[in-house]
Amino acid sequence: MLKLFEHPFLGRGFRPFFLCGAVYTVFSVLLWGGFYAGHTQLPEVLGDPVGWHAHEMIYGFTMAIVAGFLLTAVANWTGGAPARQLHLAGLVALWGAGRLVLNLNTELPSWLVYGIAGAFIPALAVSLALPLLKSRNIRNFIFLGLLSILSGCEAAYFITGKIMPLYLAVLMIVIMVSLIGGRIIPAFTVAALRRRGETAYPTPQPKADIAALLSLIILGVVLVVFGNADVVFAAAAFIAAIIHAWRMRYYLTARVWHDPMLWILHLGYAWLVVGLFCAAAAGLEIIPFSTALHSITVGSIGSMTLGMMCRVTLGHTGRDLAASKLTTLAFILMQLAAVIRVGGVIVMPTQATLWIAATACLWAGCFAFYLPVYAPMLWKQRPDGAPA
Repeated sequence: MLKLFEHPFLGRGFRPFFLCGAVYTVFSVLLWGGFYAGHTQLPEVLGDPVGWHAHEMIYGFTMAIVAGFLLTAVANWTGGAPARQLHLAGLVALWGAGRLVLNLNTELPSWLVYGIAGAFIPALAVSLALPLLKSRNIRNFIFLGLLSILSGCEAAYFITGKIMPLYLAVLMIVIMVSLIGGRIIPAFTVAALRRRGETAYPTPQPKADIAALLSLIILGVVLVVFGNADVVFAAAAFIAAIIHAWRMRYYLTARVWHDPMLWILHLGYAWLVVGLFCAAAAGLEIIPFSTALHSITVGSIGSMTLGMMCRVTLGHTGRDLAASKLTTLAFILMQLAAVIRVGGVIVMPTQATLWIAATACLWAGCFAFYLPVYAPMLWKQRPDGAPA
């Protein structure tokens, strides 16, 4: 029986979580798009269709990808053994149990449903905390703090039924995008340019990195205190947008367009800047807040998760970091989905149902394209025979 857990699929966190996250987002987003167009019914467990969609995109899809990335990365950060085999299978089972109880209209009491759904992030945090504390990897303790806040936001949403905790949860994901993007985008860009024989050097900017982090923390405090339709929120979002745009000046973005594996990450970061500007406009009630929210979730989080899923899968299964035609198509469609969801609703708000349904189809298509290319890599042993 234990031999089952020695399969390569349970060798590293990215393998099961990327596959499960991709499959689940195709299912849940198509279900949401069909509901919005009036063709399907949503699970009634949470009672609020918008809340179900928001919760499952954050805590279902996005947290699966975050878990896969962090569980894989922490082994590199600490030099320790990754969570794998039975330990990893247990984490995947907890995540899957949460999806089941929130998608099936069972007779379970609400407290038990919420307890099962909310158990995953604390378990993930403990799995990350043990190697981080053992190695005293202080630099990455911040991810434990972010996971704690995400868990608290989920609990607050379950208790109150209000959407504001989910807005704050999205901001915690944005902080992760900013932190990780600030580390990997310039590093990956310089490395790729050098492999092409071009001259490229990294430009450390620790002050800008700290300012970017602080600007998002302040934005979170302002969101909680003043809400998302206030001039103070608008000012905080505008300042955060300026800082993040300024930080990008040394990312060598103008030199990445030959390589889809690079430009998808740059566009993901650029959508974060656009999203923060849109949030400032929403704070002044110039555009709907949902439009600003989706410029971040579809544009930034969508591009970054898809780009990192492809890159990590290729790199950690011993393959070249080269985008296939289907991968490149998925990257392009993600940009189209973001443009339609943001621009379509602003330009032609009377056709919002059409734009939202089209965005759902495009988003699902992006991750559906991921599966045939990368699922075999996630399932099988590395071609070179190395572990995981």
